[in-house]
Amino acid sequence: MKHQNTILEGVRILDLTRLAPGPYGSMLLADLGAEVIVVGGGRSGLPIESFCRGKKFLNLDMKTDAGVDAFKRLARSADVVMEGFRPGVTERLGIGYEVLRSVNPRLIYCSLTGYGQSGPMAQEAGHDINYLGYSGALGAIGPATDSPAIPLNLVADFAGGGLYAAYAILGALLERERSALGQHIDVSMVDGCISLMAMHYSDWGKPVLPSRGKGLLTGEAPFYRCYTCADGKQLVVGALETAFFKNLWQGLGFEEPAPDHMNRATWAGMTARFEQEFARLSRDAWVEHFAGKNACVSPALRPDEVFSNSHIQARHPESSGYPVPALPRYSRSTVTARVSEPVDHSVEILSALGLSSEQIDKAVPSGHQVSGLVWPPALKG
Repeated sequence: MKHQNTILEGVRILDLTRLAPGPYGSMLLADLGAEVIVVGGGRSGLPIESFCRGKKFLNLDMKTDAGVDAFKRLARSADVVMEGFRPGVTERLGIGYEVLRSVNPRLIYCSLTGYGQSGPMAQEAGHDINYLGYSGALGAIGPATDSPAIPLNLVADFAGGGLYAAYAILGALLERERSALGQHIDVSMVDGCISLMAMHYSDWGKPVLPSRGKGLLTGEAPFYRCYTCADGKQLVVGALETAFFKNLWQGLGFEEPAPDHMNRATWAGMTARFEQEFARLSRDAWVEHFAGKNACVSPALRPDEVFSNSHIQARHPESSGYPVPALPRYSRSTVTARVSEPVDHSVEILSALGLSSEQIDKAVPSGHQVSGLVWPPALKG
């Protein structure tokens, strides 16, 4: 029987972040049961709807003494503060790590930025694509004869940013059980991308990854790439290992023995043959044909196809579509995604701290409305 307490039950997180990486990271922690209070006001406001799940929203005017005092008071009972401002901003606001540590020595303070708290680029503006560029990842992704391919903002913002920050925070929470002390965490999205690139730096310039668009995992190898099918949809083939490649070869009905697929001399002819063969049938016909054959063949689903897929539905039967809270599954502990309620909890949260109505009015911007980033922006044309 599963334990009913969630993994991070009792952990309180104050989230000052606004753009994609921080709100995604704090949502992951909220999914594990942490109480996440998003502190808006000024530049830091309500995150985009996709990342509101399981959070409360507090609006504070951090340019007033009352707003700063209310935040400090809240920090006394917090376990974690997350912020994504450029280095020095929270210090100027009066809520930097040293200040908050003095009122709560157990506080874990995570600063999540693109370039980190130090270095020549620390004060520069940037987005996912810039951090991806500095890490070398962008320069390694895409076709050999064109510009690098941009993998949405998945790599720096979400993997190297939000996920990396959540991992760092969990590590600090674990260490605090031994030391009884909090600490400051400097999370850089460039550093997160560098971590993700660990395997590929040593491969660069070698046969496995000689240059962008060339090598084993770039789409050049005929057994590790996508193919256009008769209906124009894309089929994924990932038959790297010899056993899987032989299953692919046999599944395509080729009578001659499977060649040495790691011999690059075979790739050009094999690619042409595979392209011709996969163009005979629709994508889904090929998926059905290879079902159970262990050839690592799958559909390249469009986003609007994902949640009607039989496997996704089997894993998430409760969902009729986006957003699906794809949570870790624990054998003993219960992890349940809470609903998104992007409403202002300012009065509720501040009243629980013991603030009077008059104090709340001074701390909260007029109107008591949490505002924030609008996504998607209004594109024209």
